[in-house]
Amino acid sequence: MEKQLNELVERLTKEHLIECVRPEKKASALKECIDRDYVHVMFKETGTELGIQLDRRYCKFEEADFENAKGKVYLVGGLTLNYDKVKCVAEVDLSTCEGKGYLEPVSDDYYKEMMSQSDK
Repeated sequence: MEKQLNELVERLTKEHLIECVRPEKKASALKECIDRDYVHVMFKETGTELGIQLDRRYCKFEEADFENAKGKVYLVGGLTLNYDKVKCVAEVDLSTCEGKGYLEPVSDDYYKEMMSQSDK
């Protein structure tokens, strides 16, 4: 029998508008969070703010100009939300610190591997 996803988790598996506002809604603040491999992503429609542990194997920073707040970052990381292990995928425009994102359920093994990346 397949595990039923939590209602909020299920809702966030579809693409939503997101923003990165903690500690500030600025590219420089987002850069500091990325440097620590831990970013807060707010799903605007539901008001759900999630802290994600970045998995740098899948993040993309090539288009990012943090100094001039231009370009985009592609963030991928893990978290547990309402007992469900998920991967958060978000694309953030550095000029506004806003973008789109969604959650994706992951297996226990994938979750362990993803979360262990921060130890390296």
